[in-house]
Amino acid sequence: MGGNNLIEKAGAMEQKQVEKREDVLVYTSAPVEKELEITGPIKVILYASSTARDTDFTAKLCVVKKDGRSINLADGIVRARYRESYDHPSLTRTGKIYQYEIDLWATSYAFQPGEKIRVQISSSNFPRFDRNSNCAGEGGKDCVKIAHRSIYHTRKYPTRIILPVIP
Repeated sequence: MGGNNLIEKAGAMEQKQVEKREDVLVYTSAPVEKELEITGPIKVILYASSTARDTDFTAKLCVVKKDGRSINLADGIVRARYRESYDHPSLTRTGKIYQYEIDLWATSYAFQPGEKIRVQISSSNFPRFDRNSNCAGEGGKDCVKIAHRSIYHTRKYPTRIILPVIP
C-alpha cells in the first residue's frame, strides 16, 4: 500500500508513542470502580498562555485498558485566533492567559471497572488536523515559529474536561 502509515490509519488507535512525546501533557484518573458510561458531547475547558500570537491547542479523551494500552475515543482542536468567534478572529497577547473551549464532539463509551480515563493536551494532532506555523499570518508562507505554551489548572484557572456521565 505504501505511503505514510499515520495517514492511512483512522479510528481508535494505541496512543503509547504519542504519550511519550515531551510536548504532550497526559492526565490519568484512578481506575474506575464500577461501569461509567459517557454518552454525548465532550468539552475541554483549557486555560493557557503562549509565546505565539496564534497557536493551536488540542485535546484527546482516551481509555486506558487494564493491560495498559491507551486508546483514543474522541479529540478536538481550537486555533487561538478563533477562541471567541470564527467571524471575528483575534490574535492573543504573548504570555496572557486565555480560556479555550475545545469541542471533542460526541461519543459514547462505557468505562469498565479497572479502566482509567486519560486526557492528552498538546498543540498538534497532525495529520488529523492541519499544522499551525505559529506565525499568525505574518512573515510569509515559509514562516515557522516555535511557540512555548503553559497550561494552568488552579482554582483561578480551572482547566477541566466535561464528560456527559449517564447514571
